Amino acid sequence: MKKITFTAAILLFAFCGLFLAIFNSCKPSKNIGLQLYSIRDSIFKDVPGAIKKVGEMGYTFVEAAGYAKGKFYGMEPAAFRALCEKNGLKVLSSHTGMPAPDSANWDKVMAWWDTCISDHIAVGAKFIVQPFMGEEAYKSLDGLKKYIRYFTAVGEKCNAKGIRFGYHNHSGEFTTKLDSTIVLYDYLVQNTDPAKVMFELDIFWCTQGGGDPVALFNRYPGRFELWHIKDKKEVGESGKIDFAAIWATAPKSGMKYGIVEIEEYNFDEFTSCRKSLEFLQKQKYFVMPN
Repeated sequence: MKKITFTAAILLFAFCGLFLAIFNSCKPSKNIGLQLYSIRDSIFKDVPGAIKKVGEMGYTFVEAAGYAKGKFYGMEPAAFRALCEKNGLKVLSSHTGMPAPDSANWDKVMAWWDTCISDHIAVGAKFIVQPFMGEEAYKSLDGLKKYIRYFTAVGEKCNAKGIRFGYHNHSGEFTTKLDSTIVLYDYLVQNTDPAKVMFELDIFWCTQGGGDPVALFNRYPGRFELWHIKDKKEVGESGKIDFAAIWATAPKSGMKYGIVEIEEYNFDEFTSCRKSLEFLQKQKYFVMPN
């Protein structure tokens, strides 16, 4: 067997490096997160163990759903952040919030938000998302306007501290019409200031309510900085959501981060989360912002 010359070895090494660079550039980005509500039955039992499993799957960040009394899943913000980072995960965002206050308790609720925002800064979050509104928002236009004023005030507070504030939908925002003609979700988007309120579109709940993600992205470009990538069970499981068409309008939507969330399962929680990520990684359209 002939010896490989030094020059040939260098050329071979360079070729391998070039091949790997091209291969890696063609692979879909793995910059995708998991909403920790997806593992709600497990995480409160063993927070370190659950976070370790999420990191091992290949997710790169998490969205919390366990902020209460100044802690995340019972841990101080700095400790939870350190746990996530130890496992290769950032804490990007968090679901939390309070019902819209009346004038009598406005100051108390705003004080709660001051503490909440400080805790989210400590955990390293870039976004805070409120995933609910009270019944009044669905019963009258005045009730919805009350939430619009409230979200505007909270958004101003978050902006002042370098955090984005947003709202996460369910299906009712699309099935509810106010004054017989106004679709609640459209009114909410149209009457909130983009500088103060962004939206996290839950793709599954939008379609369940009769909404069309692609039409929304075209109608309100740039408003949807976060997505909940979701299906009936595991992502792609139902075959009823056209993720390719939705992804094609991602640049127009304003999407900065995509987050997998699973509410129903064919498998155990962790297997469903892993299969959802694997499904996305196999799709040609799956390219995420970095």
